[in-house]
Amino acid sequence: MTKKDFIHLMSAKADLNLKQSGAAYEAFLNVLEEQLMQGERVSFIGFGSFTVVDKDARTARNPRTGKAIKVAAKRVVKFKPGAGLKDMKEAKK
Repeated sequence: MTKKDFIHLMSAKADLNLKQSGAAYEAFLNVLEEQLMQGERVSFIGFGSFTVVDKDARTARNPRTGKAIKVAAKRVVKFKPGAGLKDMKEAKK
């Protein structure tokens, strides 16, 4: 699904025009990004939560050459699905 497809579906579900849906989509992503950059946890009950975790520096191997390379420490976003999303996934099996 593309951004355009998502905005069209939002428009239909929320009874908004495409411009309003696009603005709501952009606002949602901006708020999510700002909160994660501040280290905040963002939770949606039944859907899941986004958190920022610190990954330590480590040594890895280049799969082509087998040579050891250093991977720098970094911060990454982690998503943990909520019960509602897990239940939906299991119901499809």
